[in-house]
Amino acid sequence: MKKLFGCCFWVLCMQVLQSQALYEIPANVETRLSSFENPGAVKGGGGKTNKTAKGNAFEMIQPGQTKPLLDINGEGTVTRIWMTVNISPVMLRSLRLQMFWEGESKPAVDVPMGDFFLHNLGKTVPFQTALFTSGEGRSFNCYVPMPFRKHARIVLINEGREAAKLFYDVTVLMQKLPVSFTYFHAYWSRHYSGKVGDDIEVLPKVSGKGRFLGMSVGLLTDSVYDKTWWGEGEVKMFMDADSTYPSYVGTGAEDYIGSAWGLGTFNHWYQGCTVASEASREFEFYRFHIPDPVYFKKDLRVTLQQIGGGDYKLIRELVKNRVNLKPVTVDGKVFSRLLEMNPSPAIADSTFPEGWVNFFRLDDYAVTSYFYLDKPVSRLPALPSLQTRLLKVK
Repeated sequence: MKKLFGCCFWVLCMQVLQSQALYEIPANVETRLSSFENPGAVKGGGGKTNKTAKGNAFEMIQPGQTKPLLDINGEGTVTRIWMTVNISPVMLRSLRLQMFWEGESKPAVDVPMGDFFLHNLGKTVPFQTALFTSGEGRSFNCYVPMPFRKHARIVLINEGREAAKLFYDVTVLMQKLPVSFTYFHAYWSRHYSGKVGDDIEVLPKVSGKGRFLGMSVGLLTDSVYDKTWWGEGEVKMFMDADSTYPSYVGTGAEDYIGSAWGLGTFNHWYQGCTVASEASREFEFYRFHIPDPVYFKKDLRVTLQQIGGGDYKLIRELVKNRVNLKPVTVDGKVFSRLLEMNPSPAIADSTFPEGWVNFFRLDDYAVTSYFYLDKPVSRLPALPSLQTRLLKVK
């Protein structure tokens, strides 16, 4: 098994534990739990607040305040994070979750709390995946294994205007790690402007050796595109010195998460869509590359095309009304690739082929990417401002 998974062995920690007999007790392993009843997961340090009675189940995080969730020295793995707050879409975007490994000053994880736990639109719906769960839509659970050699620190920052009522606990196994392992990272970005034809940077280029674990996406489609379909864009992964052309190219957004011919709600272990509303123009979906691992040895960049589709008559009307779009391909009686036609006919021309037209468009994406890297820090951009994060959030 170690030969199969190599340095990314710990990303499949759950599968390993499932294959291990439950009655076997590994050597030199100690379980710790950090909560407000025992901050820092100190051995023998819990339950002191109220003379062993329940005394400090939650604390308030005032606007501008930073609350430590874990600060521990030693070698081990964070195996589970659970928390809940007074939930609202604004609160979930205003709370900033950060994780630091090995005493570094730059966080490996720096994302809005709600988006990290797959609530990318602030819609707290129940779901269960291999890595994140929310049993009734009121809690936030993470089972991503996060190893560290010397030190781990997790904090939650309230950048909003309302106080947050936080309950939480973090489970840590203090244990000896393999000689070579990779660190957990997460990156968040918002894409709501630009020029037609721009791809979404799901994960800007990171250098090093690691594994792309997957992504969660919250999407608000632009009403100017009427009832056209948004999800023809392909996921691309440029890995290990790929330049113009990537090694990994999919066939469409709903295809990437295992669906087809449009997108409704479904909830599976590794892929799913928790919100799909044509009426409110909201979609929320995820994909985890666990049974189909994506490894990189030198570098990785992940993008998602902004391409939609619709009948040529409807697209022609949109162009007539000066909607910002650019035709890409036509799937008609005779399949045509417009980008290969030189010059390409304008959609208003009589020579434009009849059929389903795929076209570049611009929508509003909030994307969280999850990955492992052989270093505790990356050079990724900082988390965008609260104003950017709260755009269109109510």
